[in-house]
Amino acid sequence: MKSSRSRRVILGAVSLVAVAAIAIPALGQERPESILPPGFGDPAPAPAPTPAATPGRPAAAPTAPARPPVDLLPDLGSGLPADLPTELTDEAKAEEAQTAELEPYDLPQAARRSPSFVGVLNSGNGGLGTDSWGNARGRYLSILMRRMKAPVASRWGSILLRRALLTQTAAPRGVAGADWVAERAWLLLRMGEADSARLLVQGVDVDRFTPKLFQVAMQSALANADPAAMCPLADSVPGNARAWMLARAMCAGLAGEPGTASALIDGARRGGGSGGIDVLLAEKVVGAGINGRRAVTIQWDGVNQMTAWRFGLANATDVALPDALFATVGPHVQAWQARAPMLSVDKRVGPASWAATLGVFSSAAYIDLYGALFDATDSADVQGSTAGRLRQAYMGDANNRMTALRALWSEPTDPRERYARLVLTARAAARIVPNADYADDARNLIAAMLTAGFDTTAERWAEVANGARAGDDAWALLAVGASRRVVDLGAARVDGYAKAQDDEGQAKVRFVIAALAGLGRISAADADEMNRAHGVGLGVQNSWTRAIQQAARDNQPATVALIAATGMQTRDWRRVPPAFLYQIVSALRRVGHEAEARMIAAEAISRS
Repeated sequence: MKSSRSRRVILGAVSLVAVAAIAIPALGQERPESILPPGFGDPAPAPAPTPAATPGRPAAAPTAPARPPVDLLPDLGSGLPADLPTELTDEAKAEEAQTAELEPYDLPQAARRSPSFVGVLNSGNGGLGTDSWGNARGRYLSILMRRMKAPVASRWGSILLRRALLTQTAAPRGVAGADWVAERAWLLLRMGEADSARLLVQGVDVDRFTPKLFQVAMQSALANADPAAMCPLADSVPGNARAWMLARAMCAGLAGEPGTASALIDGARRGGGSGGIDVLLAEKVVGAGINGRRAVTIQWDGVNQMTAWRFGLANATDVALPDALFATVGPHVQAWQARAPMLSVDKRVGPASWAATLGVFSSAAYIDLYGALFDATDSADVQGSTAGRLRQAYMGDANNRMTALRALWSEPTDPRERYARLVLTARAAARIVPNADYADDARNLIAAMLTAGFDTTAERWAEVANGARAGDDAWALLAVGASRRVVDLGAARVDGYAKAQDDEGQAKVRFVIAALAGLGRISAADADEMNRAHGVGLGVQNSWTRAIQQAARDNQPATVALIAATGMQTRDWRRVPPAFLYQIVSALRRVGHEAEARMIAAEAISRS
């Protein structure tokens, strides 16, 4: 018995890394939600990464540690939040004091991995550092992660948070290692980062899983459209929940045991619940296995809600999901769809604009997807298509390339899609040599470059931006996004930019002032005067501002990244208070992430 269990554990540890993947997220926010309808009652959560270019960053000044500030941070639905409690509740303190009871390890000594030190990034490949959470309480951080309404407004803020969540660090005090992995992976899934979530889950050996991590692991498998990823776990899950019974049935079918699979599915039907579409999808997976004999037809009539179960199993078996179901879930599901490997490239391009704006796709990954679409499209249909124009943006003389870029930028009518086109054209924009003849295009060229972190390349346009008309965003983008002062930052120039904006443009003015103050690029006296003149709110103090200030003083870059994201819990940059941008930029600069602070500030201007 022990030998069999050992083989199962070793197999789980190895095959978790080896299984194929696809993508799909969890659909809840505050806690894992059921992936099956009432009667199946098996809870499960979900969020995942893709690196993007970041410019250099200055060193942070060490400061003395202090206790974590607040318990919860705000959502921006009603603007600036009221103060929040500054201490953990008695219930939270009791939970923090608990430690998970872990089963004895059966793995060989050399194969053992600590669940309390899980991550895939380090200081050499984009990680934030092994001490990036500092002395923050694990329970405190877990609450912030669990209650965050992801995705957030900022693409660059999401990229930085992904790096923080993937950094290999010791689990903070007061939280079990496996549960700490679960919280991070669950947030990543809700951010649209299915791949990243899977990487974290695979960092824990099966015999170290806690109930919470089992839930997140199922969500991760479904978000990646990879039911096989549940197989190393299915026999180790405590209890006999119906979702895991169906998982065991699918695993039996994939292993060429249709009789066992049929018995398990029949048992799930008898155990309660009416079956319906969710059982049929499981049967579809069984039929796809070796010796599978079940021919199952999926009809979506009467199905009016997307779930992780439906998303994952439908994509795993190449069953088309009705467009209407995507309207019932958040945009993170679109990001899962964009990277689902079983789907053809033409079905992934539409959702990919979400993946790009959420930070799940880098500019390079987005371009590669369109390159694959170009290769898959008949030559007669390429002319005038987005893929065809993108190709033209890299070919011929500068005038022809600019013509293609203008067409790509002007085509979308949706603001999010317009920003996605900036991400798509970042590298093509970087190839355009600064020219006063393109002064009217400088704003889009600079904005596009900054979506990919090409700050030093964008700085070549400083002379053009300085000579542009007073209200041109090209100046504003370089004022906050350049690695150094390359444009006029005098009070008169800022005032001229403000006066040139209409009422709608005043949001950008406040973001410019907030970012310049946070970066220390204007004097304290000028910042105070501009603050009062334009109502930026730089002096606002509440529990959120105190939280991010405290984390910055304690030199906790990962904590700062997390709290910064909680200050951007909206899909609309215009709903992010300028005072929050000031605090975010200032805190990131203090902990050595000025480059990311500048990119977030430039994004605020581009998207407001």
